[in-house]
Amino acid sequence: MADKVAVDCPNAPKALGPYSQAIKVGDMVYISGQLPLDPRTGELCDPDIEGQTRRALDNVRAILEFMGAATASVIKTTVYLVSLADFDLMNEVYAEFFPYCPPARAVVEVAALPKGAFIEIEAIAQIPRVEASKGQGLA
Repeated sequence: MADKVAVDCPNAPKALGPYSQAIKVGDMVYISGQLPLDPRTGELCDPDIEGQTRRALDNVRAILEFMGAATASVIKTTVYLVSLADFDLMNEVYAEFFPYCPPARAVVEVAALPKGAFIEIEAIAQIPRVEASKGQGLA
């Protein structure tokens, strides 16, 4: 079995609790749910679902890039929405990040999210083998 290694990306918000931003196992990276937080301040960024979706996906992308991957490497996402009424607006922004061969996805409505966010997005991606062997981005 491949070693499990925590990822600590300086360009994404720090974890709000006892969990890792992401875990790398072999050539796979499991990205914890990303809230729409500014990586520098840790505070909520935008007052609307479009801006929050963009920020959450920017945080996912920052971790991917830190690991030598891109949004095209994403295999599966889970999107948590406080209101399914935001589904269409979220989808418009989401499509910008995954224009070709979008990943498998689940969308779930939840009662609340940390810091009053409207959205949280987690992802599973495969790191290109050349980058995976470098050990880049590991804590």
